[in-house]
Amino acid sequence: MAEGSGLFVSFEGGEGAGKSTQIRLLADSLSSRGHEVLITREPGGSAGAEAVRHVLLSGAAEEFGTRMEAILFAAARSDHVEQVIRPALDKGVVVLCDRFMDSSRVYQGVTGNLDADFIETLVRIAVNGTYPSRTIILDIPAEIGLKRARVRAGSDTAEPDRFEKEKTETHEKRREAFLDIAAAEPERCKVIDATQAQGVIAGEVLAAVEPLLGTVPADRHKEPEAAQ
Repeated sequence: MAEGSGLFVSFEGGEGAGKSTQIRLLADSLSSRGHEVLITREPGGSAGAEAVRHVLLSGAAEEFGTRMEAILFAAARSDHVEQVIRPALDKGVVVLCDRFMDSSRVYQGVTGNLDADFIETLVRIAVNGTYPSRTIILDIPAEIGLKRARVRAGSDTAEPDRFEKEKTETHEKRREAFLDIAAAEPERCKVIDATQAQGVIAGEVLAAVEPLLGTVPADRHKEPEAAQ
């Protein structure tokens, strides 16, 4: 378990996998049981990281290359960990994060063709010892996920962000990379079929997290909060 008495759960997966929906459903379930829950995201989650998020997703940093993007992601993650995640864990909060270190390994490492040792160094520095106790990987074929992402944006012709606009083959390669991470770290990572019905997925997510809740305080009665 991460530092303090809280629980850190990250959610990973390709575009359109339904991470935000499942995070909200899990937060509601845990909150109803008396756990204090914090919902956050990457890139972003803290004031400094949100500023970097805009630069990254708008594509403004793309011209400087993938290596610079990876460094910016790491800077945002460091601020996020120090300002939001670690303080919450120290207070016994359940932290649910939409993307974390594995996204850097996949997006900048595998499909960004950056050296794995370079990525791992950035990850180690940015997280500073604060690793998720459980990572939920929502697995979905790239073609289906991208279609969902376009619908979510409001139209099949909606303008995609920096990463959604890339080729289907690239997204499928990322899918395989997430599955490789899960195979390498089965104790931390749990893969869930994201093509299933929303309620079925939610049940599997809860089942994957429940075994880790034993030492987390459950005497609070607050609605899930979102990091600013």
